[in-house]
Amino acid sequence: MGVDYYKLLQVDKTATDDDLKKAYRKLAMKWHPDKNPTNKKEAETKFKQISEAYEVLSDPQKRAIYDQYGEEGLKGQVPPPDAGVPGGATYFQTGDGPNVFRFNPRNANDIFAEIFGFSSPMGGGMGGGSGMRGGRSFGGMFGDDLFSSFGDGRPLSQGPRKAPPIENRLPCSLEELYKGTTKKMKISREIADASGRTLPVEEILTIEIKPGWKKGTKITFPEKGNERPNEVPADLVFVIDEKLHPIFTRDGNDLVVTKNISLAEALTGYTLHLTTLDGRSLTVPINNVIHPNYEEVVPREGMPIPKDPSKKGSLRVKFNIKFPTRLTPEQKTGIKKLLPP
Repeated sequence: MGVDYYKLLQVDKTATDDDLKKAYRKLAMKWHPDKNPTNKKEAETKFKQISEAYEVLSDPQKRAIYDQYGEEGLKGQVPPPDAGVPGGATYFQTGDGPNVFRFNPRNANDIFAEIFGFSSPMGGGMGGGSGMRGGRSFGGMFGDDLFSSFGDGRPLSQGPRKAPPIENRLPCSLEELYKGTTKKMKISREIADASGRTLPVEEILTIEIKPGWKKGTKITFPEKGNERPNEVPADLVFVIDEKLHPIFTRDGNDLVVTKNISLAEALTGYTLHLTTLDGRSLTVPINNVIHPNYEEVVPREGMPIPKDPSKKGSLRVKFNIKFPTRLTPEQKTGIKKLLPP
């Protein structure tokens, strides 16, 4: 079948006109020779291939012939005289009569200028050494910032640009992140009326905090920013932050607590009493000798795991052992008897 135009544009065989335009815009901007000065030859080849693929697939007649006969059929290696495309129309004939179908690819620069409205994304034409004809250019007035208009693959002519997202910190206590909660946030924004005037309004946004959410989790309210002429309102984004807790710190899905204990407790046993983040009383007896690097791990008493809140991380208990600053001679003698070297 020769060149696979569908593969070149990275679309499937059911692609609509909108799919084809979107794919062409993205790839043409990526491979335009003016954007690839260090590998211009490769870019020119790729750019021409993309343009040819778009020209064929965006034209119903050419696409039908290509689907049935491939690139060879399009470019002159004709099938038998009675061959036709679906619907009965015969586009392939031998000889040079008036009904002979011949496909000669258009200039890639012309296709680019037709889609985007300018011939070069960097301003100016395609460059004299490329072998491609220059066309009208409106890129120069925009400068290099022009590329920012194509982040979503759409040209300037298709509508207003969207304002960048507005981010706000949303501090949450560990209790709220453990159990989940609902927060109501009042925002003030400007909206435009039918005449184009902007009016201040207040709005209450409801934010559902799910159990186990972590610092950095984002909740997005689309287009809740101020309405401005020729601009799509910004998305409003709340970013979860964690408030400091007097007892617990968080480490991923685990909770960590540090307890101060005496040397005697470290050597003879210690019972941990804690109130959990959901208000339960937790008792953990520790009969092991607690050394300075000892850590007691209590499974399933950490933070809920966001994807499955029925599962939890661990509670990790660390210890700060208070050693005595001095011992009496009697205490030293007693310890030596109890703990011989």
